[in-house]
Amino acid sequence: MERIILNNGLLAFTAHACGPSNGPIVLLLHGFPDNPHTFKPQMRALADAGYRAIAPTMRGYEPSSQPADQDYRLGTMARDVLAWVDQLGVPSVHLVGHDWGAAVTYLAGALAPDRFDSLTTMAVPHTPRMAEVAWKIPAQWWNSWYMSFFQLPWIPEWAIERNDWALLKWLSSQWSQSFSLPEEEWANRRKTFETDGVKAAMLAYYRQNVSPGVLLGFIPSEALQMSTVPVRTLAMAGELDGCMDSRLFDKTLLEEDFPAGLRILQIENAGHFLHLDAPTAVNRALLDWIAEEKTPL
Repeated sequence: MERIILNNGLLAFTAHACGPSNGPIVLLLHGFPDNPHTFKPQMRALADAGYRAIAPTMRGYEPSSQPADQDYRLGTMARDVLAWVDQLGVPSVHLVGHDWGAAVTYLAGALAPDRFDSLTTMAVPHTPRMAEVAWKIPAQWWNSWYMSFFQLPWIPEWAIERNDWALLKWLSSQWSQSFSLPEEEWANRRKTFETDGVKAAMLAYYRQNVSPGVLLGFIPSEALQMSTVPVRTLAMAGELDGCMDSRLFDKTLLEEDFPAGLRILQIENAGHFLHLDAPTAVNRALLDWIAEEKTPL
């Protein structure tokens, strides 16, 4: 595994990379509460298959990528991805996203479909359709309690760091109850959370993208307005996801929104962190999907 630096012209993003330098590029976008290390099983599998796997540290998760204007909107992060593709000097890449990374993946594909050979999303359904259908699944109301809690001033800042980040560890365990992150891996995540500015950035993702103003339409959001994604998309859900009810996928992922092709796959006995819960099944599905031919636009 090597480290490289990606940039968008203003900010620098540390990325982990492996695989042949001339292999087709696969960008992997992490979510919350996480960092690029979450993709180690996928990056090894991709490298072994001849791909160049690159997992950037997402905006705000390190000081060099924390913007002065504190802009953590999904549209801004999608344009980070487009800048990285430009920097890498290739016409297009495969894009993979988990959690917030999945939300960014859908929007990046909607904004610039010609820059992506395929999309793969994990654990988060199609963002623009969420507000329309989430109320139909009462279990999701409870699952999403933390999103409302994070809208409060001051209290979340204190709560998530209290008792050695116990709330984040507890959330992770509730979202993937069948999987326990090894202590050394949790220590790596915790080191990320403790870095200056990261706590504020993590909360800003929620406050800027799922605030009441955004969800009620008072604050414009590209992520909620752009429903058509003209890139072939594989959406994977964990059967036992305690964060995003897997039933949301059938209700929010509509074939008419994905004219280049859509496949929904539920991973058995896996939770929200399905790529860690069931890496063999996820890796097999991922490799099969990106190996298919790109559908002409």
